[in-house]
Amino acid sequence: MSGTERSLRVMVEHWLAPDPAKGVRITEFRNRRSRRECYVCVETMRAAGPISLFFFRHQDGAWRLFPPGPERPAMRTA
Repeated sequence: MSGTERSLRVMVEHWLAPDPAKGVRITEFRNRRSRRECYVCVETMRAAGPISLFFFRHQDGAWRLFPPGPERPAMRTA
């Protein structure tokens, strides 16, 4: 998957299909580097009313609709 396919803009356009005339707005943003937690809540208007989705940033840099799983201890041998 290329960097453009993982961008927040592409994800918003894919999942929300916003009307260019109405646009989108970010209603919530959190970036806690110490806990490696980053998410954005994006909202757009539809005929039925506003619709919002949370997008979570994962370790590989991709934005997804589900939060990243917790880091688990790992071991490997040489």
